[in-house]
Amino acid sequence: MPARPAISAKPISARDGDILILVGTNKGAFLLRSDRSRRKWDVGGPHFAGRSVYAMAYDGREGRHRIWAAPKSLHWGAELCASDDFGRRWSRPEVPRISFPEASGASLANVWQIEPGLDDEPDRLFCGVEPSALFESRDGGESWSLNEGLWNHPHRPRWMPGGGGLCLHTILTDPARRDRLTIATSTGGVYRTDDGGKTWQARNRGIQAYFLKEKDPEFGQCVHKVVRHPSKPDRLFLQHHFGLYRSDDAGDTWREAAGGVPSDFGFAMAIHPRNTETVYIVPLQSDEFRCPPEGKLRVYRTRDGARSWKPLARGLPQEDCYDTVLRDALTVDREDPVGVYFGTRDGRLYGSRDEGESWSQLAENLPAITCVRAVTVRGRAKARARVPAARPRAGERRRRKKAA
Repeated sequence: MPARPAISAKPISARDGDILILVGTNKGAFLLRSDRSRRKWDVGGPHFAGRSVYAMAYDGREGRHRIWAAPKSLHWGAELCASDDFGRRWSRPEVPRISFPEASGASLANVWQIEPGLDDEPDRLFCGVEPSALFESRDGGESWSLNEGLWNHPHRPRWMPGGGGLCLHTILTDPARRDRLTIATSTGGVYRTDDGGKTWQARNRGIQAYFLKEKDPEFGQCVHKVVRHPSKPDRLFLQHHFGLYRSDDAGDTWREAAGGVPSDFGFAMAIHPRNTETVYIVPLQSDEFRCPPEGKLRVYRTRDGARSWKPLARGLPQEDCYDTVLRDALTVDREDPVGVYFGTRDGRLYGSRDEGESWSQLAENLPAITCVRAVTVRGRAKARARVPAARPRAGERRRRKKAA
């Protein structure tokens, strides 16, 4: 039987001021790099070839250049890996860093979100997982603990899985209130803690669930994505299964904000890093037909806090396009003007250097794109020590040896 060729990842290098795009797909992760002109992109990867990657993050706190990725193997399940040298080496723990306590009766199905904590807490990170749960690390990702307050919430046993599973997909820290954290889960809805995770309250008032017998339930909402503005953390925007919403009181109440869009169904949402009134979405036709309305791939932007929306289509396919943009596949950088990026299930990555006015294709023929993140590299991009890999317990070592 002929030997199978090894799949090696093409490396990239980055330096101070470069733009880095992290792209997760259903068959691995890719890294793109450009200088601040954002005209030409180097593509590196695939990392974790053949494994789905639904969550990636970049942690630049305390001079780090740490990339987090959550590859999932059909055989070994999901894990959390990190690289401090732009993907040349990855920590590969033999025992998953994130695991449910045995008493919970649950097992990790996937990691859907990786979120660094506040800037002045450089070793704090959060993960949202499936089945819906929140994990937290206070030592830079070496160890993780389950948030018991949310896990033991009386609503949780009645949460139902959405089309993508029972997943906690949104984590929003609050730079003005250290003990406040907002999460969204399908299909539980929006929940918030104001006491550091000890207790949680549903925050779905005003969100209409037209597909349920009770149109305004306390929970059970199919929330697809929530974004918060960093300088005005009480302002939130929300993409629902059917509807767009805005809150100006940190989620205590919501009001509809879908005026001027061809469809209020969709998944992806991103907010401008400086302008509190500017948000981007990618509408889809409907729950049954998850493709761009009229076969035209358009990003919609509001510059007036969702009172009106404008289609942005220059450079995007406007005829017979039946692609889909998933929940975490739309993002922005922090440059001026802001860069906007999104990926499709058809494996195409698009970018705009002018806040969405015009678009170009940055990559094509990738596997189906599941998540996109964009960051600016700050400081010298020198290699740092790798994140220590968790050592397997004796019983785990015996089990793996026997399986081999």
